[in-house]
Amino acid sequence: MSVSRSVMEVFTCDLKVASNSSPEFIDITDEVAEFLKGSGISNGILVVFSRHTTSAIVIQENEPLLLEDFKEMLERLSSEDARYRHNDFDVRTVHMHENECPNGHSHCQHLTLGSSEMIPVVEGKMALGEWQRIFMVELDGMKGEMVGSREVIVQIMGLA
Repeated sequence: MSVSRSVMEVFTCDLKVASNSSPEFIDITDEVAEFLKGSGISNGILVVFSRHTTSAIVIQENEPLLLEDFKEMLERLSSEDARYRHNDFDVRTVHMHENECPNGHSHCQHLTLGSSEMIPVVEGKMALGEWQRIFMVELDGMKGEMVGSREVIVQIMGLA
């Protein structure tokens, strides 16, 4: 009897995603698909993960009016104008940096969206539905010295 052995491979990519406002839905599907193509993985799973507590990863339809509805929904759920203990810098003493901005609403919005999505890889392609796209959702507006890019980790595990 002969036994064949398959070896699972793992590839990791650190995407830099620039944002201009909040909330902002930034479609990163094409960048993720390009990384998958370069990996040579034919079957497995792909994980997209935000390294930030004020930016999220979601799978959704890229329809402009729907994205505007989502922005309004996030504002209703957790308005920037509401009171957040996290924003009370006279009382708060932990996890502070020199240019801290009031962003309690961003953290609360993130809680409803999440940090990652997992997508099956079948025959070298993401098994997304017809209208599904991968978004990094900026919730904090990248204020002050934080202006720049967000880090999104893409990891692919599977068989070539």
